[in-house]
Amino acid sequence: MSTIYHYASVSEALQKLRDKGFTFDFNQNEQDIILHPENYCIHHIYHYEGNSNPDDEATVYGIVSKYGLKGVFVTGTAANSSDKNAAAISKLSIKDKHSTTL
Repeated sequence: MSTIYHYASVSEALQKLRDKGFTFDFNQNEQDIILHPENYCIHHIYHYEGNSNPDDEATVYGIVSKYGLKGVFVTGTAANSSDKNAAAISKLSIKDKHSTTL
């Protein structure tokens, strides 16, 4: 089941996912996700909204490849974030397509 977590910061979310074995940085290899979204599934979602600046927003995804590779993918909504990241992630399936809030 995909889970939406609430943490104090993006770095805390990344650390928690690392602790769960999500160690690969899919942002460094986004081309494969763009070309082969069917090979990846979102298992965890974390959305962060900054208190002081509405542009300080990010989503951290815990992703598992069909080959068992576990990693993270981070998208942002700031002016410097990549639209292709959001487009790539929107094509991935979400495990069980249900969410819970912890």
